[in-house]
Amino acid sequence: MSTRGVTRPVLPRIGLIVAVVAILAVLVGMVAGVGAILSQGGVAAGNPFAGTSLYADPASKAATAADTAEKAGDADDAAVFRRIADVPTAIWLTPEKQPIGEVGGYVADLVTAAAKLGQVPLFTVYGIPNRDCGNFSSGGLTVEQYPVWIDEIATALDESGSIVILEPDALALADECDNVEERLGEVGDAVDALAGAGLTVYIDAGHSNWGPPAEMAELLNRAGIERARGFATNVSNYNNTDREQYYANTISGLTNGAHYVIDTGRNGNGSTGEWCNPAGRALGAEPSASPSGSAQDANLWIKPPGESDGECNGGPAAGEWWNESALELAADAAG
Repeated sequence: MSTRGVTRPVLPRIGLIVAVVAILAVLVGMVAGVGAILSQGGVAAGNPFAGTSLYADPASKAATAADTAEKAGDADDAAVFRRIADVPTAIWLTPEKQPIGEVGGYVADLVTAAAKLGQVPLFTVYGIPNRDCGNFSSGGLTVEQYPVWIDEIATALDESGSIVILEPDALALADECDNVEERLGEVGDAVDALAGAGLTVYIDAGHSNWGPPAEMAELLNRAGIERARGFATNVSNYNNTDREQYYANTISGLTNGAHYVIDTGRNGNGSTGEWCNPAGRALGAEPSASPSGSAQDANLWIKPPGESDGECNGGPAAGEWWNESALELAADAAG
């Protein structure tokens, strides 16, 4: 607005100096605050897991398996399954199980249940078009359906404080799926919708055995990592935590300090290099927040231990509960 012709009162010299100093202090504070927000990928400074209790879904497949074992009189198996069920683990959202028109109500009910316990749910969003390029977890939505599904999730979770792992394997598989630009756009739009609803979003970034960190960092930058909290590594994989930290710290340095989380659910014995139901693996470190000042925000259980990677090495379909796997993971962790 123009101030031409407006007569201003004249401040005494000391008053003018004080006023100028005060204005400069406000401006410096504003710049510092904006810098802090931007350096956190659009999220205010502070680890979102610090002081946060994550929600363990009482209707998880592990909990159901424990109930079934108890009813069958298998007390030992039930105890193992209950131990897994009691650990807060990501709740996976797929259009096959939670389609358009239903997913919003489903996540809203989970948020309500978690809030009654003073807890926060962790979700994995897994429905991108041409998901998994026709492999064991093939499926997903059409290009037209995907933003509708994402918007329904974002609307239902608006300002709930929920945490989201966004589209495992989507960027890492983009070249193989031959749809890099399309994937980048879909992931970027999903980040905008979910982060715009006040959610803490981590874009999946593959893992340390998949490809060079510089290549993943470039994809993350192009997908809009600066608008998310950060990225996730080792989802549904088995690499040991030290290896993933090295990979993730390299990516963080190439993405303006983006924060990250690591899936430690099944990495207790590290990796054999095989990704689909490898034998001899073990439960890893349970979810916990990382120390302040670290680029890593937390260890998490993102892929639910006990759920199959796919129809390989004797396993059932991807995502289905597998008693033998759960028992082996627990036994090897205890051994």
